[in-house]
Amino acid sequence: MTIQTQIAIRPTQRMRELIAGADLIVSPGVYDGYSVRLVEKMGFKTACTTGAGLSNSRLGVPDIGVMGLSDNVEACRVMARSVSIPVMADADTGYGNPANMLHTVRMFEDAGVAGINIEDQVSPKRCGHMQGKDVVDMREMARKIEAACDARKDDDFVILARTDAIAIEGLEGAIRRAQLYAKAGADLIFADAIGGEDQIKALVDAVPVPVSVNMGFGIRNRPTTPLIPLTRLAEIGVRRVTLPRLLPAAAILAMENALSILKQSILTGEIVHRPDLLAGIDDIWELMGQPEFRLQEARYNNLEDLDL
Repeated sequence: MTIQTQIAIRPTQRMRELIAGADLIVSPGVYDGYSVRLVEKMGFKTACTTGAGLSNSRLGVPDIGVMGLSDNVEACRVMARSVSIPVMADADTGYGNPANMLHTVRMFEDAGVAGINIEDQVSPKRCGHMQGKDVVDMREMARKIEAACDARKDDDFVILARTDAIAIEGLEGAIRRAQLYAKAGADLIFADAIGGEDQIKALVDAVPVPVSVNMGFGIRNRPTTPLIPLTRLAEIGVRRVTLPRLLPAAAILAMENALSILKQSILTGEIVHRPDLLAGIDDIWELMGQPEFRLQEARYNNLEDLDL
């Protein structure tokens, strides 16, 4: 189904329907046009941007708070307009104080995403899997959430509150924060680096809004949160699962393998052709909507049926 045929339903409305539905929301992390279109092609109902993936791929730097608001919003705008499924965006710490959240939310909303994640880390933030994180006063974060809710023009625009407090204040501290953030208006709660099934269940039971969990599929060494089957996460009440590292990690390994083959051909002087490791040009054109463009091109380049 094309983007045009689904444009009648707003991405925010569709995201709200998914949150209110019975099925677990599985949201792979995306960072460019290829990845977001692949997620849609493979039948996933939603996607989320990966802040680390964007920072790494667009700027070539670690996820340490270097990427600014404009860089993030523009990347999200391109991805959101490329697909018909709703895309949630990682808005880091919100790029400022609670008053700044008014501007931040409006920019992301205008970019066409279905909602944003904001986190309670001290700025400049860092990836949730890194050491040395710190968090702001929970009351400041609650005010950010209130401002974000007030700023949105569309009431369906989703505000997800992320807390990184487990690494600093433990599970009890993170739950206190999550409860306050829900009271401030957050639509979803996410506790990063949560320790496992028991902690996830405790969070689900403690907060009155749906819970989102990150799964680190794609992290070769042991992820911060132990890997749990998606079916089990659904059983204990998790509403949404994000997989932010899966696609960037897969792409990096595939590119490394392709470059290794190229180096081999340089050393041997032989052609080393491995189509089994590469997408075909027709597949790429199909993914990017080339056939649809050609139909439009043929229609508008036809001058014979114009009435003069």
